Amino acid sequence: MEIVLYILIAIVIINALAAIVTVFRTQRDIAATWAWLLVLTFIPVFGFIIYAFFGRRLPKSSLLRLTGSAKKQVKREIKQQKKELGHFNEKENPNNKIVNDSRGLVEMFMNNGSAPLLNDNEIKTYTGGKEFIAQFFEDIRNAKHTINIEFYTFYADKIGHQALDLLVQKAKEGVDVRVIYDAWGSMGTTQKFFKPLFDAGGRAFPFLHNKLNVRDMRVNFRDHHKIVTIDGEYGYIGGLNLGDQYMGWKPKFGNWRDCMIRVHGHGVYGLQSRFLLDWNGTDENSQIDPNDENQIKKYYPKMETNGNAIMQIVSSGPDSAMEQIKMGYIKMIGMAKESIKITTPYLIPDDSVFTALKIAAKSGVKVEIVTPDMPDHPFVYRATQYYSRQLTKLGIKIYAYNNGFMHAKTIVVDGKLVSVGSANMDYRSFELNFECNAFVYDEKLAKEMEKIYAENIADSTLQTEKIFSSQSKWLDFKQHFSRLLSPLL
Repeated sequence: MEIVLYILIAIVIINALAAIVTVFRTQRDIAATWAWLLVLTFIPVFGFIIYAFFGRRLPKSSLLRLTGSAKKQVKREIKQQKKELGHFNEKENPNNKIVNDSRGLVEMFMNNGSAPLLNDNEIKTYTGGKEFIAQFFEDIRNAKHTINIEFYTFYADKIGHQALDLLVQKAKEGVDVRVIYDAWGSMGTTQKFFKPLFDAGGRAFPFLHNKLNVRDMRVNFRDHHKIVTIDGEYGYIGGLNLGDQYMGWKPKFGNWRDCMIRVHGHGVYGLQSRFLLDWNGTDENSQIDPNDENQIKKYYPKMETNGNAIMQIVSSGPDSAMEQIKMGYIKMIGMAKESIKITTPYLIPDDSVFTALKIAAKSGVKVEIVTPDMPDHPFVYRATQYYSRQLTKLGIKIYAYNNGFMHAKTIVVDGKLVSVGSANMDYRSFELNFECNAFVYDEKLAKEMEKIYAENIADSTLQTEKIFSSQSKWLDFKQHFSRLLSPLL
């Protein structure tokens, strides 16, 4: 027994020392550091298996591909866009006033996110997969030169095969087709699935060539982008991916409620720049040089539109410490004078975002948030419930969407400012994943988004303290426990 006791003590000591070395050798925020120490210390040995999935950082060699020459090339192209487009549209545009009133937000994105103002945009919104796919497939069929697709999820299911068949057809017609997908988000999709596209002359690779295997089972630091550009003139950004569940074909989720926008205008330049950056970091053998005149004409064509929406395309991720999208959320919340309307599938704000929401609510701003009423990740769902209760205590209205799964990631401020993209209101989107959002200065889009928001509320249940207090002690415990893991979720 003494020998067994000594062995157990040795394991505990070695485990504790290994936990300290493992956690502190990588710079993290304080909350994440303490969370990982708890996991590694109180779940000996197995905690390190959990860490292998959730805690490891991307290797520097991968990040260098996104911060080296490829990024410099794209920054030079963005700088040129600034010179050509300027800060404001020369034509009379009622949205110029919104830009002027939002100058702090605009300048922040220009300085920290290399995001110029992009003008003359026509925007259409889609809240369901079927309507999105119908337009998306039509745009692909009409493509003449380039199709660039980057999705977190590109499943090899029914809709995935339909999309692949269409891309193969366009590649055979001579259209330059490129696809980036995330290996984890597209679990089950392999290079074999894309072989017909390669045979037709197209290309498809997992982001940064990080294949799903034993050596790289990271759940974190994923390519969460949902970006499409077609002929450099039409683009998509939002929350929808390619998979049957997004079409509402999975019984588990039923109706899938989301938000995707279709952009025709200079905003596509911003989406194109993000895609080219990711492509050049992913495939070194077929890089696209934004300094080449022929490439510029191909990927940044001149166009005429009837739109007047102004936007900035902002991305954030492990390749930057600035957390640009989170900073944008905080700035938007702080600018609000009348209303803030948020939809998010995961409501796990860090201290800075929680404080911003608290200040807004206590300043008389009407703050409303719609979240799902069903889980897709158990711990995340319970943590969302925890924060929903805390925010409800502050006078913020939290609605649980009942008609299927709510997956939209949007913010509308004062009926003038809109953010739509891939970033959720949680730690993972703020710090761990590669995300991309469109920040739009356009009253027309804002009013349309408010209308959609009203439709969401009509299918939702307002969460009250009475509802929370009637929950079982066991459910309350799960919510509090999940909250402790927030920095890891």
